[in-house]
Amino acid sequence: MNVRPLLILLVALPLHAVELVKWERIPLPVALNIGQERIVFVDRNVRVGYPAALEGKLRIQSSNGTLYLLASQPFAATRLQLQDTENGDLMLLDVSASKGEHIREPMRIVREEKKTTNAKPDAAPEPSTPLPVALTRYAAQMLYAPLRTVEPLPGVQPEGVRLAKAITTLLPALPISAIPIGGWKLDPYHLAAIRLQNKSATRLELDPRQLQGRFYAAVFQHRWLGPAGSAEDTTVLYLITRNHRPEQAILPEPAPEKKK
Repeated sequence: MNVRPLLILLVALPLHAVELVKWERIPLPVALNIGQERIVFVDRNVRVGYPAALEGKLRIQSSNGTLYLLASQPFAATRLQLQDTENGDLMLLDVSASKGEHIREPMRIVREEKKTTNAKPDAAPEPSTPLPVALTRYAAQMLYAPLRTVEPLPGVQPEGVRLAKAITTLLPALPISAIPIGGWKLDPYHLAAIRLQNKSATRLELDPRQLQGRFYAAVFQHRWLGPAGSAEDTTVLYLITRNHRPEQAILPEPAPEKKK
């Protein structure tokens, strides 16, 4: 069992000294020993961006605001970008690796909290990502990712979708079924998630120009659909409208023919 060594590590870790560094918009140097993992505490969930030159030289793992860096080859100072997943803020690390004998201590990055004097108590910070992009990303995570990994999005709310159970007017030129599966809103934007499934035996390319309706934006989870019955025959379409609900932008279903 691997549980006991993990518990020992968690208990023993605070006993080591931790190097404190302050982020003041100046790239922070991070020195690594080849073959020795160094831990960097960021205390914020971040995405890590790095150049292709580090492929095969540096292993980077990120979990709950902590980075685990392990160099396998020497390299000169190379810049990593850490982007806060909540507000988009960036921190820069200049990471280098060389042979070394003394143990590199864990590092903790601290930064000054922004002072807000005249801000309203309940006002959410302005996101750096455009709202339609943030809303689409949130919807995709809600549908595809485990709930514990979904990034919070201030102001987003679930919204019922008042559409036909099967939509035929959205992509009438393609042999697909279109079924609404969820909706969210982030004022002034509304998003409807539509599941698309190929009903033909051929691969279908998806082109947003074929969509019928008036939308602010439309994004396919995948750019094509595999033949019916294959693992790739289904995807999701995200339809975004502004200042009105999606059902007002989709063409109405044709009236059923009257029996003679």
